[in-house]
Amino acid sequence: MSSVAQSVDTIWVLVCTILVLLMQAGFACLESGLVRAKNSINVAIKNVLDFCVAGMGFWLVGFGLMFGASYMGLLGGSGFAFEASAGGMGNTAWIMVFFFFQLAFCSTSTTIVSGAVAERMSFRGYVITAAILSMAIYPVFGHWAWGGILEGQPAGWLEQRGFVDFAGSTVVHSVGGWIALAAILVLGPRIGRFGHGGKRIEPHDMPMATLGMFLLWIGWFGFNGGSTLALNASVPYILVHTMLAAAAGGIAVTAVSWVRNGLPEVQTALNGILAGLVAITANCHIVSTSSAVLIGAGGGLICYLASHVLARLEIDDAVDAVPVHLAAGVWGTLAVALFGDVSLFPGGHTRLEQLGVQALGVVAAGVFAFGVAYLVLRIVDRFLPLRVSSDAERIGLNIAEHGASSALLDVLGAMEAQAARGDFSKPLPVEPFTEAGEMASRYNLVLDKFNSEVRIREQTANELRDARDAAELANASKSQFLANMSHELRTPLNAIIGFSEVMNGELFGPMENERYKDYVGDIHKSSSHLLSLINDILDLSKIEADRYELYEEELEVLDVVASCERMMCHRADEAGVNLTVTVEDGMPLLSADKRALRQILLNLVSNAVKFTPQGGNIELAAFMEPDQRMAFRVSDTGVGMEKKDIPVAFEPFRQIGKDSSIYSTEGTGLGLPLTRALARMHGATLVVESEPGIGTIITIRMPHTRILHEERRIAS
Repeated sequence: MSSVAQSVDTIWVLVCTILVLLMQAGFACLESGLVRAKNSINVAIKNVLDFCVAGMGFWLVGFGLMFGASYMGLLGGSGFAFEASAGGMGNTAWIMVFFFFQLAFCSTSTTIVSGAVAERMSFRGYVITAAILSMAIYPVFGHWAWGGILEGQPAGWLEQRGFVDFAGSTVVHSVGGWIALAAILVLGPRIGRFGHGGKRIEPHDMPMATLGMFLLWIGWFGFNGGSTLALNASVPYILVHTMLAAAAGGIAVTAVSWVRNGLPEVQTALNGILAGLVAITANCHIVSTSSAVLIGAGGGLICYLASHVLARLEIDDAVDAVPVHLAAGVWGTLAVALFGDVSLFPGGHTRLEQLGVQALGVVAAGVFAFGVAYLVLRIVDRFLPLRVSSDAERIGLNIAEHGASSALLDVLGAMEAQAARGDFSKPLPVEPFTEAGEMASRYNLVLDKFNSEVRIREQTANELRDARDAAELANASKSQFLANMSHELRTPLNAIIGFSEVMNGELFGPMENERYKDYVGDIHKSSSHLLSLINDILDLSKIEADRYELYEEELEVLDVVASCERMMCHRADEAGVNLTVTVEDGMPLLSADKRALRQILLNLVSNAVKFTPQGGNIELAAFMEPDQRMAFRVSDTGVGMEKKDIPVAFEPFRQIGKDSSIYSTEGTGLGLPLTRALARMHGATLVVESEPGIGTIITIRMPHTRILHEERRIAS
């Protein structure tokens, strides 16, 4: 090779190396954008440190294991921590170029893991993982597949069998993907990702992730183009195939997600592009342009499917690194045999034979990379936990691992602190000319409005409390007044009633004039009515003041109804109406206040007598309903009420109308309100059905808990 050609090739590989190193920036942007803000700094610094670890580890150990003198095709045994003098020339210079290029590949494989384990792996644990990958797993498998590249002769056992992986779909991407899978299985899913209430964790900065994808795409041209190790005629084809495969992968998954979800998903599109790039990496030098499109589209679709499979299995990959790099890498490696030019297969393999070799390489990578990584990480995790604490995971690794924060996180932390304390009286500090400052200022506007509304509501609550206290005081005064008035009036009324009974009974001799006897009867009747009114007022006042007490006992319903019948039959006869009383056979006992229940029935029957014309019918019935509730029904053929007048009938001291031909105005209107109040105290319901000119039906239904069936009586 001429010195000019060698210089051109050297420059080309160095330029491509710089492009590959640019992929580190792409991974940093992509992964930090796809995680939550509280972990973005942690992900970024992991991408920086794994490059440092990979660089040092590959120089110390990795390069020698991968490209040193082969030991039985399994690993290299020379070139560890090699020395090169300044100003070296010739072959030594080319070795330095080759080392630099391969170091960039090693760092790429290493950084794949950081995205998968993001948001829950400790920084210490990640550094250990990066060291294991770059210093052992990657270089050993790299020797199997690429060990003879520097010398131009197959050295690794896979390489000797004709395994083809041009730029590392398996060596770089699948190996990184297998180790990422092992790590996330050891770590487990993030808090809140799966299980009860689990949901997908949304990225915090998709524009940043998109920039990262573009940086990776650009870097990939160095990744694939530089793998020729020379600026020759195949480079343009490789670059075009790389471009088309990425575009096809992005279009394929965007179309699928659009059809399935009705919207094109941004993260899915980014992953589809990257999966297309991974898929074309192994075969870009031996496939046709149309095959490159199919391979890229297939890589995107396989990545999409693998992502859903992981979610179904509840395996948490924070950035879908495993679907992108492992699944698409396997597909790209097999695509060498499926789409490659048979004439370019090493060793003269047929397509089927080449497929077997490619599958062998895929399986070997999986068994070795996944097996070693899983075993080593399990052992390390036992003695040095790889996962951060749940508290650290909740507050975010930026703060927990590095003591680093951001203006946005400071604002969010201040909001959470206010929520925890329940104190929203102080505004948040505002950092001017930043997005976080704008957020804080808007939040402060909400706080101002909130505090203003709270003050208004507190003032209203104080006013209502004062009004309630005044009402309670007035109600207590009213109750005391009614109690005193009742006591003062009852004594003379009872005396009047007693004297009128004595006079009407002529105990001290006959009345000479019959008219005096009528007067005495009127006095007795009026006094009794006034006493009944006073008792009703006092009872209603006690109920309203919550001072009325029920004296519950086990009642025979027949006895209570019969008592009411005896008390009301004379009044019904005087009014010229027919009173019928029926009690269903076998009625169970009822737990109730006997006086209150009798008052309820007397009020209803008395009200019916009052509004039923002569010759009308009134029925008092007690029975069990189909749902085993006990019911009391008073029905009449009286004047009835309009539907709109029924609520008025239950208001104290209200009369429905003054037209005596329609509604009678006799009485005070306390009977029905008192009846409803006593029924509610028993937990009973009261239903009124009434039609003008037809009559009224009032039904009282007692709750199940008051019915004492035989089995309940035995149990009690």
